[in-house]
Amino acid sequence: MKIAIYGRDFNDSVLPFVQEVFDVLAQHPIEILVFLKFNNFIKNKISLPAHIKTFSTHAELVDQADVLLSLGGDGTLLDTLSLVRDSQIPVIGINFGRLGFLASINKNEIKTAIEALVNGDYSLDKRGVLNLESQNNLFGEENFALNDMTIHRRDNSAMMIIHAYLNGEFLNSYWADGLIIATPTGSTAYSLSCGGPIISPNAQNFVITPVAPHNLNVRPIIVPDDVALTFEVEARSTKFLLTCDSRTETVDRSVKITINKAKFNINLIRLNNESYLTTLRNKLLWGIDTRNY
Repeated sequence: MKIAIYGRDFNDSVLPFVQEVFDVLAQHPIEILVFLKFNNFIKNKISLPAHIKTFSTHAELVDQADVLLSLGGDGTLLDTLSLVRDSQIPVIGINFGRLGFLASINKNEIKTAIEALVNGDYSLDKRGVLNLESQNNLFGEENFALNDMTIHRRDNSAMMIIHAYLNGEFLNSYWADGLIIATPTGSTAYSLSCGGPIISPNAQNFVITPVAPHNLNVRPIIVPDDVALTFEVEARSTKFLLTCDSRTETVDRSVKITINKAKFNINLIRLNNESYLTTLRNKLLWGIDTRNY
């Protein structure tokens, strides 16, 4: 079995858990492949197995790994999308961050999780991906997002007007600080904090959620994921911000963008002792009385 490992820089408090990951992996006949920048960060901080290989790009990962293991929070796992792309390599995350909807494995469950992974005791959740189209090829070959894409005003610039079209038909003009287009996976992220609904991961929908809308009767709307969403920006500022998950570009307001469903899915690994509903209840503290008496 070949397991690739991806991570970011972090503080030293996480090092014992990273060491545990490599120690547990070393107990099994596994070929380990580590993201080069992450390997350079940790190689003098922990003890690594001998003969570790490294990778830096999507091309170096394809056909070289059976699984990609993300060490960090949800943001770290979202970074792996640029490496995995349409390769269908399954991804699983060990959560060193805070909430951890995507990186759902608790750092206190490392040994159990890796053993389940090695034994094939897991299922695959296929998650839809957003695709961005623009006349100036924004984001190049990384024009996709697992969670969401957002259109947002820059810094302290004035409120925007975002004209939205669904399959060419006018939908609405949003007077707001911005607009979020989220997948079901991303419905528990930025969209949720702006009042958007939680959508089941297997639902074939997108949600359009305004950020601080001027018109209080404007609410999030769920649309099928087989449509093309087109947006035009009107604003005092000549530039606006466009994000694909954690990647950001500054865009001229004259640029028209189209968002639709990508032609590939991302495979997220779900261990057989967990479920999406269990994750929702645990992360959102449903049914738990948190009051202090």
